This record gives sequence, structure tokens and C-alpha cells, in this order.
Amino acid sequence: MSTSPSRSRKTLGSYPSVSVIFSITLALFVIGLFGVLIVYSNELERVVRESFKVQVFLKNELTDSTKTVLKSKIEKTEGIAPGTLVFISKEDARKKFTQETGEDFSFLGENLLRESYQFGVAATHQDSSKLRAMDKSLSKLNGVFQVHYQESSITGINKNRNQIGLVLVGMAAILFVVVILLINNALRLALFSQRFLIRSMQLVGATRSFIQRPFLLRSSLYGLISGIVASGLLIGMLAYANQRIPELEAIQNTQRILIVLGSLVALGIFVALLSTYRAVSKYLQLSLDELY
Repeated sequence: MSTSPSRSRKTLGSYPSVSVIFSITLALFVIGLFGVLIVYSNELERVVRESFKVQVFLKNELTDSTKTVLKSKIEKTEGIAPGTLVFISKEDARKKFTQETGEDFSFLGENLLRESYQFGVAATHQDSSKLRAMDKSLSKLNGVFQVHYQESSITGINKNRNQIGLVLVGMAAILFVVVILLINNALRLALFSQRFLIRSMQLVGATRSFIQRPFLLRSSLYGLISGIVASGLLIGMLAYANQRIPELEAIQNTQRILIVLGSLVALGIFVALLSTYRAVSKYLQLSLDELY
């Protein structure tokens, strides 16, 4: 009994959808979770770098004019983050000291703390050599008593960043390959049941593009659905994490997370299309004996 063209068109390109979508979704979710972790780690580094401050302590009994001149010279120092220079009076310093330590020395009758200028450092100048050069330049200014900053914290950040960066790049490469293999194998197994139908269409004179088209359309749809579902799961997980740990909102970059979610959808469609194209092309080239 021959198969009618209408029946062939209805079944051509159809294969189990639930298992394929589940497999692609799981793979995309894993790589999306890794991408979100990278975003959070980068934002955490940014917050730590922005919190790095340099304090320029002033000599006692400086006149207002001397302080003004000193401020203008500090502002011209290379490496200062724009808009971060602030003046800290003795009283402000006392309040900050009391808040941080819980101790108040007002009973001494004299505030022993010094006035200071405080500023952030641009990310391009947050390394030991440039910080030392900045320290040397500022220390020479008239009215400066001492320049203070935590060099060890920046050294630790730069060292850990390089090490962690290499690890993340390696893990990302391995994970990307594993995800592609998982999606590729899931689609190849699903298309295995269609190999005889592909050969039947080939025997009745259907062109390669005619046979491939329904498979490619369906696989792109599955990739799209899987990407959307994986993105939805990540959004739900992030919402739950933010609810449980409110501090995460301080290092959440919505724009970059949206880029990760959009990349998941694009990756799902691309890998599904590529895997389907290769699998169908393979079955089109096999002989009848090889199909069995």
C-alpha cells in the first residue's frame, strides 16, 4: 500500500516533542545558571572596587584657602574616579568612628581625628604600581599629612580575578561543549524514528530542502520554546533568591541578565537547527542497509 503525499506531509518532521523540549530546556537552564553566576560575580567585583577609597589626611590648623587649593590639586590627580571627592571634617570623622567601632572618645574633651579628603579610584588605576605613584604624588602636596588606602585588598582582588577568570573561561568552554552535545544527542535520538520516512520521501522524488524544511521548522520551534521555558525558570529562581537574600539586589544587573536570557533563546534555536540539519543530512546520505 502506497503512502499518499498528504499523509506524508502531515507526519514528515513530527517526532516526540516533550522529551526533546525537556532535554533542551535542561541543558539551556544549566548554561543560563552559569551565565547568571558570572554576571553576579562581575557585579560583586564592581561593587568591591567602587567601595575602595583613598583618604588624604590633612595637617592640623590649615586655612580655608589652603584647603581649597589642596582640593583643586587633588581633583587633578590622575586616576581619581569622577565625582567621588568628598571632604570629611573632624566631627564627621568622629561620628563615623563611633558608628563603626561603637566607642566614643568625646569624654577626652578634644577630637584627635584629622580632617581628610576621600575619593574613589578609577578601575584603570586600581593596581599596586599606579596606587603607589598616586600616593607619592599626593604626599608631596602642601598641607597633606598622610595618604592612606588598603593596598592589600586591591592586590587580592586583582590576583583572584585573574585566577577565577581562567577557571570560569575553562568551565564555560567545557559546559558549552557539553550543552551542545546534549542537545545534539537528544535531537538525533528523536530523529532516529524518522529515518525510514525520510528515505521514503527521498525515493518518491522529494528534494533535500523539501525534506529538511519541516524538521528545521519544528526544531527551531522546540529551541524557541525551550529557551523561553529555561529563561522563565531562571527568572523564577532569581526572584526566589532575591526574596530569601535581599542583599543580592545590590549586585543584580538587570540589563546583563536580560542579555543572558535572550542568549539562551538564541542558543536554543541555533543549536537545535544545526543539530537537526546535520542529523537529517546524515540520514539522507545513508544507504538502505545502513538505516537498519
